[in-house]
Amino acid sequence: MGARSIAVVAAMLMGAVVFAASREEAQARAQAWMSLVDNQKYAESWAESSSTFRSRVPQQGWIDEAKRVREPLGSVNSRRLVTVTFAKTLPGAPDGDYAVLQFRSSFTHKAAAIETITLVMDDGQLRAVGYFIK
Repeated sequence: MGARSIAVVAAMLMGAVVFAASREEAQARAQAWMSLVDNQKYAESWAESSSTFRSRVPQQGWIDEAKRVREPLGSVNSRRLVTVTFAKTLPGAPDGDYAVLQFRSSFTHKAAAIETITLVMDDGQLRAVGYFIK
């Protein structure tokens, strides 16, 4: 194996390490944010959201909507990460550094659900910019 081949392999391995760390960071940030929602700390979840989210959704609007959608489901029984997708562009959103995570979840009053949380790099941190439950 020549020096150039070693350099290419080393670059690929370093990219894989960066991706793995980013995946772990995205999962940790998503779970920390969803934990706030799980514990009905809606004002805190709003404050921990991205500046884009906060500029588009008033705090009281988020609190009211989160209560309406999330509370009827009850407590989280389980939540398992299914996919993480990184993107620079998303439909209807400005270009940025995004992570879209999907979790297979179970709640007291909904046995099978898919939670999708979209994070965006905002002020040097991944922060929630979207959250959906199906």
